[in-house]
Amino acid sequence: MIQGRRAPEGILGFPIAPFQANGQLSEEALFQNIQFLLDEGLDAIFIACGSGEFQSISQKEYEQMIDVALAAAGGQVPVYSGVGGNLNTALEWAKISEEKGVDGYLLLPPYLIHGEQEGLYEYAKTIIESTNLNAILYQRDNAVLSVQQIKRLTSFEQLVGVKDGVGDMDLNVNLSYTIGSRLSYINGLPMAEVTMPAYLPIGFHSYSSAISNYIPHISRMFYHALKTGDQEMVKDIYTTVILPINRIRQQRKGYAVSLIKAGMNIMGHSVRNSARPPVVPVEKEHYQELENILQHAMERFPKKAAVN
Repeated sequence: MIQGRRAPEGILGFPIAPFQANGQLSEEALFQNIQFLLDEGLDAIFIACGSGEFQSISQKEYEQMIDVALAAAGGQVPVYSGVGGNLNTALEWAKISEEKGVDGYLLLPPYLIHGEQEGLYEYAKTIIESTNLNAILYQRDNAVLSVQQIKRLTSFEQLVGVKDGVGDMDLNVNLSYTIGSRLSYINGLPMAEVTMPAYLPIGFHSYSSAISNYIPHISRMFYHALKTGDQEMVKDIYTTVILPINRIRQQRKGYAVSLIKAGMNIMGHSVRNSARPPVVPVEKEHYQELENILQHAMERFPKKAAVN
């Protein structure tokens, strides 16, 4: 059910796609993943998106993931799906999402092609106008629309937000101050906590948190410190947790996804350290580094000290 024409705000949860040893999707582990995010107070669930290995799941698995997310959320928070890639597939999956009753979708880039601005506009327009669902445009990779094209898309009431995954601050400032409150703005860079101090002052009040899949209380502590101006706490969490994890993430392509699973595995969740190719699992050396970081993080920032 659509919960108004506004994008979710706050810390946004992006569940993973947990696979069993036989390669099949584990609905039970996915439900637990989502329930954990909800119990930890995250403000929305974005299912079958980048962290959910959108590019590697079948339509059957896509439908399974949406069903599990809706059942787990139970109307507590908005549920958004991932839609994109091949245009025909995007239209079909948008329709599936609407039929199943999600609140909206994150519009991911088209497959492979680097289109001109007019082509990117037509791609987004075709999908947005195909349903009545809320749509959030994801700026990343081969699909980065200009302020002018996004302004054109605001004629569709379905468009409620923009998620930035490229880090072009000139574009972001222009977007925020040109279009203003008509849209909501989300920091969607990998390990978004790293850049939130730069994004918050220009109107990006939401972000997708990878570490919330395994240490959500620390992400909340960080965001609270950032909003309240507690620079000492911000720096402490930066140097102790965020930057060390980010350094591991940068070691291999695909770690933006598989490092989440490794973190969840270390913290005792029912998730294997595995992902579908071309994403590679976290290597032993990096896994051990992450173990050490998380052990130290939990000692320094115990869950009982988290801000609710």
